[in-house]
Amino acid sequence: MSGLGSSKMTHAASDFHPRLRWRRLACGVACAAAGVAVFQFLGNSTRGYIGTASLFYWWSFQWVNANSETQHGLPILGICVALVAYNLWSQRAPAVDRGGIWPAVGAMVGGLCLHAVGFVAEQARVSILGLLLFTWGAAALAGGPRWARATAFPVSFMVFAIPWNALDSAGFWLRTWVVSASAGIVHAMGIPVLVNGTQLMSPDRRYDYDVAAACSGVRSLVALSALSLLIGYLWFRPRWLVIVFFALSFPLIYVGNVARIVAIVVAAQWGGAAWGDRVHAVMGFGVFAVVLGGVYLTAARIERRRPDWAAPRPGRASGNSADVQRPPASEAPRPVGVWPGTMVTAFAALATALFLAHVAALPARGRVGIALSPDGLAPVELPAFLGSDWIGRRTDVSEVERQLLPADTGFSRRTYVLIADPSQQVFLSIVLSGHDRTSIHRPELCLVGQGWTIRGSFTHRFDYPGDGRGFPATVLRVEKEIATGTGRVLVPQLVAYYFVGGDTVVASHWHRIATDAWNRVAHGRADRWAYVLIQTGASDGEDAALRRIQTVLDGTLQVFQKPGLSTGGKQT
Repeated sequence: MSGLGSSKMTHAASDFHPRLRWRRLACGVACAAAGVAVFQFLGNSTRGYIGTASLFYWWSFQWVNANSETQHGLPILGICVALVAYNLWSQRAPAVDRGGIWPAVGAMVGGLCLHAVGFVAEQARVSILGLLLFTWGAAALAGGPRWARATAFPVSFMVFAIPWNALDSAGFWLRTWVVSASAGIVHAMGIPVLVNGTQLMSPDRRYDYDVAAACSGVRSLVALSALSLLIGYLWFRPRWLVIVFFALSFPLIYVGNVARIVAIVVAAQWGGAAWGDRVHAVMGFGVFAVVLGGVYLTAARIERRRPDWAAPRPGRASGNSADVQRPPASEAPRPVGVWPGTMVTAFAALATALFLAHVAALPARGRVGIALSPDGLAPVELPAFLGSDWIGRRTDVSEVERQLLPADTGFSRRTYVLIADPSQQVFLSIVLSGHDRTSIHRPELCLVGQGWTIRGSFTHRFDYPGDGRGFPATVLRVEKEIATGTGRVLVPQLVAYYFVGGDTVVASHWHRIATDAWNRVAHGRADRWAYVLIQTGASDGEDAALRRIQTVLDGTLQVFQKPGLSTGGKQT
């Protein structure tokens, strides 16, 4: 009797029974292999900038591509691997299986479904979230609840390694807030600095600093908020306190960047541009010192007041012996359904692969909101004359654009010149997407790459001939310093842009992304979006520039843009 009882207890201690442990490991590895195949061969549906079907390659490429501003991805991956090892070594997870395998199976199936949504919507970042969820499920199935607990935070932490440069509009507003606060502080100190958008300069032009995205944009925001969250996780046990430290990073990042800009301006005012440049180099570390120093001091103060909240550390009594002791085997029910769960996951992976392969093979479909050329591939050719006042000169597409964008991307563009005054010119460009939505991009990327500095933006409603509603567009204030025979001159311009879908016109990049994703997922409809850009000089004032743009649109809209399109509500 005692022998039989002992045998039952051994089998009940499921995580310690070698046969069951190896069975779970084999099933977890099999499920992981099925998931890897899906994410490798049918992981990415956007081929415009990175021509690969692999989600792994698409994601890792961002970590070594300087333009993605996600070089912190590799260090975050290293941190996550170290966190998994630390959690397993420190026994921060229970050693006995109490929950079964179905939560892990649910996570893997949910990850595959989330990836399918991202694939259809051509949103690789959504697919990455599905990959992370699947990864946690595979680890939980293979290693039991101990691995499930040990990998939960590290896998979630990998979210910070996703390229969030698409949020650079948030970084722009952070820059403007930093510039505004810094200017107020230096004015209070008696320094007569001038503000022009995100630019700070002295009245005599002894120094001129542009607060670029690297100084106060999404890159520093992501890196510093990730480090603050990591400190909270390693230092304290209550998980709500970890979220507090994450939230604490945001005001500290703002304060640190304001301190940096103020220090640079003060140094340049007192010691000249050379001293300002020296402080600029040093204060890059100063922002990290302000943020991490503030987080550290806050954590130390909380620990002094509530030592019971502190997480266990090596060499210190943890008071958490329940986590490292193995309860009696009779208390641990044996998990069931390892093989059925594996079959469910394998079936889900196969079904996902077949569905995604079908989606990938579909031809470009959906509606088009602009008129097409006779071959149906490119936008209709723009008119050569607008009445007797304007002449349109054809503008060729650069070889760089053709190589960068998908081969089925369509173009139509002209530069319109006022015959009576050739100095008045308006550039009109239409880019039409093909099968891949990455034909359409944010104009801010190209403008900055062409040397333009963006000073601000606003929303303007242009008129459509015969339609009293009009449509919204985003207008950027840009400028570039060019060399002339008499010196260097600052040239201001206005750039208006908007996006035309199958039945709607939207002014913002994010509104287009949301609308397109919804149509793809909910209606199975992939519209061919057109990106319309109009650019003109603003040396004679913004009102005159907007009137010029409207004049050119009055003569071209009825040629290339279909009437009666929805404006999608008010844009912000």
